[in-house]
Amino acid sequence: MSWRNRILLTMGVILAAIVTGIVVVALTLQPSAPSQRFFDVGKSSWYAVYFTAPKNPPRESNPPDSLDAALARFIRSAQASVDVATYQFDLPDVLHALLDARARGVQVRIVTDVDVLNNPKENQSFLELKNSGVPIVGGNARAIMHNKFVVVDKRAVWMGSWNFTLYDTYRYDNNGIIIQSAELARNYTVTFDKMFNDKQFGPSRKAGGTTPRLTIGGSTVENYFAPEDRVAEKISARLKQAARTIDFMAFAFTDEQIGAAVLERARGGVIVRGVFETTNADASASQYSKLKRAGLDVRLDGNPFLMHHKVFIMDGKTVIFGSFNFSRNAEEENDENLLIIDDIALAQTFMVEFARVYEQARK
Repeated sequence: MSWRNRILLTMGVILAAIVTGIVVVALTLQPSAPSQRFFDVGKSSWYAVYFTAPKNPPRESNPPDSLDAALARFIRSAQASVDVATYQFDLPDVLHALLDARARGVQVRIVTDVDVLNNPKENQSFLELKNSGVPIVGGNARAIMHNKFVVVDKRAVWMGSWNFTLYDTYRYDNNGIIIQSAELARNYTVTFDKMFNDKQFGPSRKAGGTTPRLTIGGSTVENYFAPEDRVAEKISARLKQAARTIDFMAFAFTDEQIGAAVLERARGGVIVRGVFETTNADASASQYSKLKRAGLDVRLDGNPFLMHHKVFIMDGKTVIFGSFNFSRNAEEENDENLLIIDDIALAQTFMVEFARVYEQARK
């Protein structure tokens, strides 16, 4: 190599080193990426689960991974039918998705709470749907129609703790899940038809027609509806099977049967941790004081708005969740639904959410 080429090569190496150093410094000076996305999402071959993240500044818009955006996409996937059972509803994108579905010939049916349907402050989205020809049935005058589920094409189900509202999406702690299963969709369709066609709400609805125990994607799934399926009894029975841990997040936890099951397992050596929604924790029937006096690690939530989950996680492998608050009203009067799923990956996804809520809760 000539001396001239050697000089050029040396200068090139020096210049490359300088550029590399500038890039490294520039990358070092850039602000680090957020440690958590605005919404956490867990997925498998048969489900996609979503959690709100209301510790962020409220943003009443729908990024691609938000619950309202996900539900709107789910509805827009419909080819034949969309059945919606929701306690409250004011989400613009979901409203447009339903109107679009109706316009392209998809059968859209809705069930809601009769008092919400008749309340001018809460029923504007329902009225717009009704004016477009979507049939809506309101029910449960003695309590509340508290379900939050959607069935698309009788093949997939959306359910969870999340009401279809801006506050529930951007201020409250909530969960929602899409499950691809025609068998599970059949359960929800049967229950929906009892409300929509037969006007059976609350204690007037008879049990039957559903399959409480299913296998989806190799995982065992139990599916119950209140009041007809004695849901608190089912929850208590599963909690009594806990061998190592019980973690929970509870918007309302007043049911003595469920509280007794938790205490029983704690006395048997099971580690219990729980977060209560603050506004309900001082109610006379709340299990918060009872569990606290027993020395269990229970906390009051740190969300300045609402912690709206209704979740138990057992042994890091079983999740109990749905619209069902752990209360006597949910057990005996309201319209509710619940899943108990034995799936380690799903349980671990819920554990991430529990850890977030637990860490920001007050001891």
